[in-house]
Amino acid sequence: MPPAHRPRVEGDREDEILAATVRVLAEVGYDRLTMDQVATEARASKATLYRRWDGKAMLVVDAVTRAKGLPDPVVPNTGSLRGDLLRLFCGPAGITDRLPMSVLSGLMTALHTDEELSTAWRERFLAPRMAVTHEVFRQAQERGEVCPDADLDVLDTVLPSMCAFQGTVLGGDVDEDYVARVIDQLLLPALRPPTPDTSTPTKD
Repeated sequence: MPPAHRPRVEGDREDEILAATVRVLAEVGYDRLTMDQVATEARASKATLYRRWDGKAMLVVDAVTRAKGLPDPVVPNTGSLRGDLLRLFCGPAGITDRLPMSVLSGLMTALHTDEELSTAWRERFLAPRMAVTHEVFRQAQERGEVCPDADLDVLDTVLPSMCAFQGTVLGGDVDEDYVARVIDQLLLPALRPPTPDTSTPTKD
């Protein structure tokens, strides 16, 4: 039956299934996750899951996109680049929560081998979040905090990449202190517009 004609799983029941999906994903990873496991965790039938989602790729991306503790694609506006980045990555729905790192760990391998998952992940999860990060840097550029010729497309990826590497490869904490260190020691010094040289040249 085409997805458009399937009875919709809604409200609290849908939230329960999505939360169960995230728990299973964090525990076993994407490759080992099955619809049966999610159904058992959510105390639902597998038929209920298939009435709402085509398969585990769409279910997982939907679950991760809406999971509590994952970045919410809303542009902060604290008045400074540092404040906006801290709000974006360390706020109540920021990446410093332990859940996002464990979920990302469970997805990393599969994102390189499962085309359906990779496409859905880029389009439904990454794209809106990268757009928010891009807007943060664009606003900072308008305020004069970022060099006019800075490559915003590269800047968008720096902090998320550092956090992902720290949490999934090194197994370190991705907390507010770590994010602040990356911002203060790497991003802000690199982005700061050059200070005009006002020194008076000495005469020979």
